Amino acid sequence: MASQDVYQRSIDLHRSCRGKVAMSPKMAVGNMADLALAYTPGVAGPCRVISSDRQEIYELTAKANTVAVISDGSAVLGLGNIGPEAAIPVMEGKCVLFKTFADLDAFPLCLRTQDPDEIVKIVSALTPTLGGINLEDISAPRCFEIETRLKDACDIPVFHDDQHGTATVLLAALLNALKVTGRKMAETKIVINGAGAAGTAIALLLAQAGASDIVLCDSRGILSRSRDLSPCKARLAEATNPRGVEGTLANAVKGADVFLGTSVAGALTGAMVRSMAPDSVIFAMANPVPEIFPQEAKENGAAVVGTGRSDFPNQVNNCLGFPGIFRGALDVQASCINDRMTLAAADALAGLIPDDQLSADLVIADSFDPRVVPAVAAAVSKAARETGVARL
Repeated sequence: MASQDVYQRSIDLHRSCRGKVAMSPKMAVGNMADLALAYTPGVAGPCRVISSDRQEIYELTAKANTVAVISDGSAVLGLGNIGPEAAIPVMEGKCVLFKTFADLDAFPLCLRTQDPDEIVKIVSALTPTLGGINLEDISAPRCFEIETRLKDACDIPVFHDDQHGTATVLLAALLNALKVTGRKMAETKIVINGAGAAGTAIALLLAQAGASDIVLCDSRGILSRSRDLSPCKARLAEATNPRGVEGTLANAVKGADVFLGTSVAGALTGAMVRSMAPDSVIFAMANPVPEIFPQEAKENGAAVVGTGRSDFPNQVNNCLGFPGIFRGALDVQASCINDRMTLAAADALAGLIPDDQLSADLVIADSFDPRVVPAVAAAVSKAARETGVARL
């Protein structure tokens, strides 16, 4: 668990910097001639061009390289519903990562409303300025409705990173973990503990990638057709659990090949791991304390173990996904980010580690590997063109 020292040092850093992002102009305004070009009267020229041809906005403004990181503060990290003001440091941090990893200009927009109608109305009205929208830390199940409606309303990429970013990176790591343990996706029994934003997106993306035996669990146990479930979870129960398994997480993991955790600390016990298939694969992604620590998982029979932490091997970190995904989408002025694009991103990310270098402790690249963003961006751009959503 992170020490109190890191929290205090972070507070001190934020206080000294007064936040982490700032605007920096691309052109100098040092004299009247510069002023006449940057602002009036010269600026009327590009305004007229865009008025005649809206597509010119990508060439004459910052739109093509601009992302808004948008949150309502309802599900911030492990802190919960702390509100929009308290969410700003996280959103600023996300903007720093966009710039650092993908040279994308991002800025935080934290909204003082948690009403889906208002959020959709506000965000869709901002799209003329933006090349892409990154939704962040919005609680389930509202996040599903908000993202779906915004995708319908907007002609630029809308991406809820807590869902699709996590799913993309996890899929990449799992593809390589299955190679290490000699399994095929279609024949693998997978258990996902946590049926919120991340767990739902992971289940849907794994199904797109060929998984046919997925069992989802929430805090009350297995999502099965016999349970009284919310409409969202009822749809998940219909689309998963082909063997009709019922009961607790302990029932779900018996004989399972893979455990994927997007839930709470300590949810998976050593006894549960022993009940799984030999040489099981475990990605325990609860943060900062995982569902099970790697050493305990391996002592009880797991072959490949990953977490969301940087101090253990096989970190599933969204930094491996969203910078390259947005870079690739914006490079071709994509109108959306679809499943083919995220699947392509996962394949590219997995492919960064050659088969002869794969091992139990190396199934996913490091966040600072300079190959990550170019590889993911190229794959996403190609998939955007192939699926007809690229303007370029």
